[in-house]
Amino acid sequence: MSAWTLTYEGFDPEGEGLREALCTLGNGRFATRGATPDGEPRTPGTYLAGCYDRLDSVVAGHTVTNEDIVNLPDWLPLRFATPGTDWFRPQAADLLLYRHELDLRHGVLVRLLRWRDAEGRVTRVRQRRLVSMADPYLAAQECTFTAENWSGPLRVRAALEGRVANDGVARYRDLRGDHLTCHEAGSEDDLAWLTAVTRSSHVVVALAARIDAETGTTARPVLAGDHITSDHVLDLAQGRPSRLVKTVALTSSRDPASHDPRSSALRHVRRAPPFPELLARHMAAWEGLWRRARMDVDGSELSQLVHVNIFHLLQTLSPHTAGLDAGVPARGLHGEAYRGHVFWDELFVLPWLALRFPEISEGLLRYRWRRLPEAMDAARRAGHDGAMFPWQSGSDGREETQVLHLNPKSGRWLPDDSRLQRHVGLAVAYDVWRHFLATGSMPVWCAEMLLEIARFFASLAVEIDGRYEIRGVMGPDEYHETYPGADFPGLDNNAYTNVMTAWLMRRAREAAALCPDVTPRPGELDHWDDVSRRLRVDFHDGVISQFTGYAELEELDWDRYGGVRRLDRALEADGDDVNRYKASKQADTLMLCYLLTGDELTGLLEHLGYEADDGLIPRTIAYYLRRTSHGSTLSAVVHAWALARLDRERSWEFFIEALQSDLKDVQGGTTAEGIHLGAMGGTLDLLQRCYLGVEPRRDGLWLDPLLPDRLGEASMPICYRGRRLFIDADDHEARVNGVACRTFKPGEAIMSGTGDLGRRIIHHRERRGLTREQVAEHAGMSAGYLKYLEEHADTPDGGTLYRLADALGTTVDELLGGGHDRPPGRGPAAAHPSLETLDEAESLRLIAPGGIGRVAFSGSHGPTVLPVNYKLHDGNIIFRTAAGGPMDKDLRTGPEGVDIVIAFQIDHFDEATREGWSVLVQGPAHHMPPEDTADLARSGVTPWAGGDRPLYIRITPQRVTGRRIHGI
Repeated sequence: MSAWTLTYEGFDPEGEGLREALCTLGNGRFATRGATPDGEPRTPGTYLAGCYDRLDSVVAGHTVTNEDIVNLPDWLPLRFATPGTDWFRPQAADLLLYRHELDLRHGVLVRLLRWRDAEGRVTRVRQRRLVSMADPYLAAQECTFTAENWSGPLRVRAALEGRVANDGVARYRDLRGDHLTCHEAGSEDDLAWLTAVTRSSHVVVALAARIDAETGTTARPVLAGDHITSDHVLDLAQGRPSRLVKTVALTSSRDPASHDPRSSALRHVRRAPPFPELLARHMAAWEGLWRRARMDVDGSELSQLVHVNIFHLLQTLSPHTAGLDAGVPARGLHGEAYRGHVFWDELFVLPWLALRFPEISEGLLRYRWRRLPEAMDAARRAGHDGAMFPWQSGSDGREETQVLHLNPKSGRWLPDDSRLQRHVGLAVAYDVWRHFLATGSMPVWCAEMLLEIARFFASLAVEIDGRYEIRGVMGPDEYHETYPGADFPGLDNNAYTNVMTAWLMRRAREAAALCPDVTPRPGELDHWDDVSRRLRVDFHDGVISQFTGYAELEELDWDRYGGVRRLDRALEADGDDVNRYKASKQADTLMLCYLLTGDELTGLLEHLGYEADDGLIPRTIAYYLRRTSHGSTLSAVVHAWALARLDRERSWEFFIEALQSDLKDVQGGTTAEGIHLGAMGGTLDLLQRCYLGVEPRRDGLWLDPLLPDRLGEASMPICYRGRRLFIDADDHEARVNGVACRTFKPGEAIMSGTGDLGRRIIHHRERRGLTREQVAEHAGMSAGYLKYLEEHADTPDGGTLYRLADALGTTVDELLGGGHDRPPGRGPAAAHPSLETLDEAESLRLIAPGGIGRVAFSGSHGPTVLPVNYKLHDGNIIFRTAAGGPMDKDLRTGPEGVDIVIAFQIDHFDEATREGWSVLVQGPAHHMPPEDTADLARSGVTPWAGGDRPLYIRITPQRVTGRRIHGI
């Protein structure tokens, strides 16, 4: 098994939906399911983040309005046929080979097939598909055809297909899904285009396609109102591959910097590079993501599961998402389940993102903040204060929860009261706080949102008999919507809601103190404090009650319904009601153990005036574990967390189930409708915060690892309050940048320059219990040099490496990070390097942060190369030198008024991956006059050599070139 590849062998009509979802490719802006470009069955789907549309449908005698993420025109169709035969269809072909391979490292889907037609001709096809992570508007598929035992023409038909609808979920098919209208198609030069408009939201979407073929002929596109096709003929010679590439651009009227979608799509696809360059840029972008997102665990099988979850998370939520108005769709951009709505899944996703991609987590919080006025209006209409966020959100923040839902087991449409899950606001507040702990930043708009949520829950709490109660809500369980026999929905004093409200009241006070610009109303802080001390929590049988009256419910016959995950559907089909029983779909009360440490939970209960003995939490966990059907993928995540310190074996079992939930489709057919993004993010957060014990707090980063025995060692890079740290741990200690510690305070210096080689040297030295001096003596080097290698990203020569490996009792390959799954270090050259040419814009982007570069010029003693600190200032490169020094004098030589053109180079190489880039800037150098010094001082550039170097030199770029080398 490869840790970086998912492989599907053979054509499996029954499993196509699952494979399509798990082979989805995306870039955070849009994603396309892994449907084949030909054949049946197929459920194509291309979804643009934040693109929704509403339609009215009549079901069960009621007119209902549903908002859906829109299935956009299908850009995949590409059919082919050998002479005198029908179009290839995998379901009807004589297949000699049929395989899909998803490259998780580089975001490329490969389909390999060989088929024999009715005339005995054998043809081999390799298709490679990408949705560009480098350019979020582009996607492409490359088809390489090889005639193995024949020569002749191969017909190829490419299409842009607008005849699509939202029909990917069987239980929604009684609802309208025809969201696209006003189709238009056409061609311009050699490009085809197709536009459509969503019916009610009036979003214009456009696709433009370019076909690049190596041989043969191309006919003019055939236009239709809602699709466009183009026919091509490839002249195949036996044994000689022939390639055709379809490159597409997807644009919409939601895009910035766009006059109109059609012309924008045409411009994007026209300037798209050839497929090899497009692929190289895309792969480089994925490599950059993996450097920030990597989580290393032992074993290829476990590594593959972790990689799958990270991969699909980043396809939906990438750095491209940060600038969009998009939330966290519960099923990713992988299908139409839950209609693409945003629930509370960011609660499981943001803690992981905030420590790696804080710009993404901030962007997702802005999605909520932009909808704060709608949430405040919803609270007012409900008779409450503050902001009431909807259980299901979509385009504008209105409540999108359906009023009817279909039970597929009984075929009946039933009332849906899940909009009463007010706890979604608590999740938003928790996300704001976690982002603050990870980044150290509490912007005014975040504090404003947190305080408005606090106002809502404070107004929801009603004082009754000396306690505050929150009535008429639902908890995360989702099975219990009402009391048996009640005339109205809702439950009282859901423990999760009330305890987290007490938590929120305290965080609101802290947020107000952090942001003086956000001023609570008179008496508000005192009221919040009072609510935080007197909220009601019920108990029964020595455990926390899920809600008031839970103890009076009946016990379910678990022998009869054992193994049934969706008890609500099964009981309703049997004429019964799950509301009558002590049975949960997923963790509810136990969510408190997921969000809060044991000390935090008992501390909150004691703050509320309740006794919390040492056995309360273990008893509560055991009680609800016996009464949960795990009808949600989130349930295994929470139970693995809750059991981590009580039953490590069962915790591991739940963890593996959660990791496999989509890959193995543990819910039985749901993954084909879209992956479960919350569970994927939750498993990563479980590894990070629970097992590795990485916990950002107000006073610093705390580490308390509790690794399961079978996990072995685990490691990961994080970004904590602007600092890059490397965390690794085993079953007895945690390390920050190679140093064993349990806390890391903001501003603390712990070997900030340590690279992977240094970390491995430290690991092997400590494993053998050797001092630095002992290793240095054995390796024939100074202790100071060894200290340098441990603390700086550098690679010694081969002889030194071999001596060092021998002293540490390991191998050079191990020191350099060798092995199939972990990329090797920089020591020797990369095994199969490839060079990518960078354009000027990308080159300037890479050097924009400033740093150390080298200037090269013809000096008085011949060619001269000198290091300098530099900054980019108003498009120019600025550095400082000493007035009257050698560089100043050399740069003043030459005729008056003639520019001296010099070269400036910046290199960046990654030791661990044997990759990097180099940018060369050429242009005239100018001495800046003293009157410009004040302005230039604002650039912040300092002299590389220190000392008094007041003279500023400016290089005006005339030619900018760059190269990126890929080593893997």
